Amino acid sequence: MKIIILGAGQVGGSLASTLAHEDNDITLVDTDAVRLRELQDRLDIRTVHGLASHPNILMQAGADDADLMISVTNSDEVNMVACQVAYALFRTPTKIARIRNPHYLKRAEILFNNNAIPIDVLISPEQVVCDYIQRLVEHPGALQVLDFADGKVQLVAVKAITGGLLVGQELGYLREHMPNAKTRVAAIFRKDRAILPRGNTVIEAEDEVFFIAAQKDIKGVMNELRRKESAYRRIVIAGGGNIGYRLASAIESRYRLKVLERNTERCHYLSEHLNHALVLQGDASDQELLLSENIEDTDIFMALTNDDEANIMSSMLAKRLGARKVMALINNPAYVDLVQGGEIDVAISPSHATIGTLLAYVRRGDIVNVHSLRRGAAEAIEAVAHGDAASSKVVGKAIEDIDLPEGTTIGAVVRQDEVIIANNKLVIEAEDHVILFLVDKRRTPDVERLFQVGLTFF
Repeated sequence: MKIIILGAGQVGGSLASTLAHEDNDITLVDTDAVRLRELQDRLDIRTVHGLASHPNILMQAGADDADLMISVTNSDEVNMVACQVAYALFRTPTKIARIRNPHYLKRAEILFNNNAIPIDVLISPEQVVCDYIQRLVEHPGALQVLDFADGKVQLVAVKAITGGLLVGQELGYLREHMPNAKTRVAAIFRKDRAILPRGNTVIEAEDEVFFIAAQKDIKGVMNELRRKESAYRRIVIAGGGNIGYRLASAIESRYRLKVLERNTERCHYLSEHLNHALVLQGDASDQELLLSENIEDTDIFMALTNDDEANIMSSMLAKRLGARKVMALINNPAYVDLVQGGEIDVAISPSHATIGTLLAYVRRGDIVNVHSLRRGAAEAIEAVAHGDAASSKVVGKAIEDIDLPEGTTIGAVVRQDEVIIANNKLVIEAEDHVILFLVDKRRTPDVERLFQVGLTFF
């Protein structure tokens, strides 16, 4: 596929890296020549230096015969104009744009269509990250919570801890112990090494366990892997920017919420627009302020500013002062693995959360959901099976007879409204939503090919 990416920031650069390793023809456009040169040397991709919305720059990038254009510059306006130019001059088939400003998004149906601004898919990173964090808040103890099949199925990552009922037990015990729960362990990571689970696999303390389950069974399975954690009640959000404000708006009616913000003007805005949260002006790394606000009684402290170092330091301080759990928003992917699992319980990478949303529109075959796992090392995919036994590599076959790529497992199938946990004898039917787990995302193209319908001639 020939893909143009406009914007070489964290999202654009990470996306280019992912797609370049999947045998796509990638061209990256940005105004930062140094950043382009760095990515070109590392990824062996084509780059164009210039403003992404200019017609001559898009022509140089190959917009006249591109299959897809993804505009993720830091400017909403540049992203919009680039899509308009690509449509008007080059008829680029599919245009995806990152739009951050909520005033545009509130009128999205009117603004973004071929009769106005021709954007086919809108991506709002702040909303994606906000939804991601909200699921973590709703599932105490989870490292990741991902939705499939409109929320009917969830994939959850937890760290198995000493005292969990399943630690030291074989996985087969899970089915015996919870016979009515629709669940399956999809993968286990032990000291960063992937283990494909089998019935006799024994869960060890500190294992990172990914399990898939019907939404109603998630909390019950989590309680088997960890000591039961009480629901969060007292929450502190450090940073009242776009993500902090969106999250506060979404959860303030259900929790005792405080928002810490340094900027006086922004504090006034938050106070006027939040109905239940307590807004405090101050620095989240101010020890006296945290102590005065009883940080030791806080269930979860979330540092969501735009400054990685500030988020890391304030989270570590909050944890040392007694906060039960801490999360930090980390924009630099190199920091994520360094900080998670120590004093910081969960490190959230906005680029990884956003890339999963973008990849669903890039994948071949009918791929409707893609989630990046373990900071990009693994991937979970929801694919729809089409065709029949003659034209499909999966329809009409039992799972044990499907030629799955190495390191790939099928976790569940959603058939209309029914959630079916995978087993070797399960036969895939047309229009099934199949949820797959890949411990090595380099195998993704092989999975895509499985779900591409071919023609059989007699």
